[in-house]
Amino acid sequence: MRHLLLTTALMLPLPLWAQDAALVLGQERYEQQDRVRGADDILAGQDRLEALGFDVFARANGRADALRDLATSFQAQAVGADRLLVALSGHFVTDGTRSWLLSADADAPDLFTVDQMGVSVESLLSILSDTQGKAVLMLGQGDPDDLDLDDSRLQAGLGPLDIPQGVTVIKTRPSVAGRQMVNVLTQPEATIGARLLSNDNLTIEGFITPDWVLMPGEVVIDAPDRPATPSEDDLNAEAALWDRTTSTDTVEAYRTYISRYPEGRFVNDAEAQIRAILAEPNRAARLTEEALNLTRAQRRDIQQNLTLLEYNTRGVDGIFGRGSRGAITNWQQSNGFPQTSYLDRDQINLLDAQAARREAEIEAAEVRERAAEEARDRAYWTETGARGDEPGYRAYLNRYPDGLFANIATARLGEIEDRRRADAEAADRAAWAVAEREDTVAAYRNYLSTYPQGVFAERAQTRIENRRGPQVTNAQRRQARSEEQGLRLSGVRAQLLELRLRDLGLDPGRLDGVIDDQTRTAIASYQDAEGITPTGFVDRRTAIGLISGSINITIDN
Repeated sequence: MRHLLLTTALMLPLPLWAQDAALVLGQERYEQQDRVRGADDILAGQDRLEALGFDVFARANGRADALRDLATSFQAQAVGADRLLVALSGHFVTDGTRSWLLSADADAPDLFTVDQMGVSVESLLSILSDTQGKAVLMLGQGDPDDLDLDDSRLQAGLGPLDIPQGVTVIKTRPSVAGRQMVNVLTQPEATIGARLLSNDNLTIEGFITPDWVLMPGEVVIDAPDRPATPSEDDLNAEAALWDRTTSTDTVEAYRTYISRYPEGRFVNDAEAQIRAILAEPNRAARLTEEALNLTRAQRRDIQQNLTLLEYNTRGVDGIFGRGSRGAITNWQQSNGFPQTSYLDRDQINLLDAQAARREAEIEAAEVRERAAEEARDRAYWTETGARGDEPGYRAYLNRYPDGLFANIATARLGEIEDRRRADAEAADRAAWAVAEREDTVAAYRNYLSTYPQGVFAERAQTRIENRRGPQVTNAQRRQARSEEQGLRLSGVRAQLLELRLRDLGLDPGRLDGVIDDQTRTAIASYQDAEGITPTGFVDRRTAIGLISGSINITIDN
């Protein structure tokens, strides 16, 4: 049993004492916000308040429902109390008019949800206003920079407070608030006004005087001794609950453990797991998919099915990266499932069924398209290749190089080409037979003129070279040209020369009295046949043998 010393001047029976009330909330650990170090230090003053006769409602790291319950109980106990003390420490937010202490489970508060995620400072001030001169509100405010409120229209920290008459408000840091709770504020019958006003770490607003005395003397009460350490049975019970909690692995299970063992051995682990689960909204879906132990081949099948259904996985490699997760999410949205990006067995089965149906639809469409294309192919053949001529075959192959009748058209064109080559070769051989029969340079030249790439072109060229005899020199050509100039072959004389060459079976070209290249070729052929140097010019020997009997010319000696 614990005995606390009574120092008041008058001893009264305990049931007749007015029960003072205190609400002490220290919010150090948050599930979705940064930690406020030292915020739960204010709970260290709980025993001192109880020793002073206070009915204390205290909680560290309380969730919203727990804070509301404690505030409601405090409100009921505050009726008729001589002294009221409210100590709040943690993250505060304000809308510029009202302020709230956030609960441990507060998540993205805004103007319309903050009442469900915290305790209203203004509501507590309203309760304190009934006990003037002995009502204290101490606020240990966390760092406003640690709160990210985005577009909630709330601001971090405390707003301006409309403090009722007779209520004392003390603002400070969480660690300082904790020290005040176990020192100045809870000292029995102490004059604390001047001490509070002289503390530079405190901001005092509302009622206060230098000679202000807040607390009564200590009261003698009997209280059961609290065991220094938990028993073995307690430890085993906690371990068993923790095993069940980790097996369940849900936010609710971890919160149940913390509620049962707020100072337990696994509280930090439980809070870390809660933060991890809340930070990963689709954690349950991920664990469900992982439990399927999908092989890489199965993952490739899923990617192929998604791709077939026109959900782009950015590759089919059996690895679920951002592309695959995005495709799964889009498929889930289209099929009315939660968009987790993770699949369960039923979803995989549905996806497979949809892909099979889609594949069958594609195959059926391909069959119909092939039938339609074949009909177009046949119709085009009827209008082109079926007529059996070369233009028709070529027109068909130009449109359908791999069509139904492509082999037929190709074979028929081959036959036509073969016939054309055979005809050309026969004509070539006939022309060569004529040249051989005549066996003259002129005949071979005529063959080469018609068939420059003919089968016998090389042979014709060889025979021409053999019949040319010695090569004509430039000096011989100059001499023959000079002799021809002396003959004055022009006009009628040149035309008679052309007629003479034609009569000899040589081709001088047009009978126009102009000695051109073709005429000179005929002259050279004549010279070659007569054993005269084939210069192509009418020299003395050529003139005597070719034209002296037909043309009245004078040949100088």
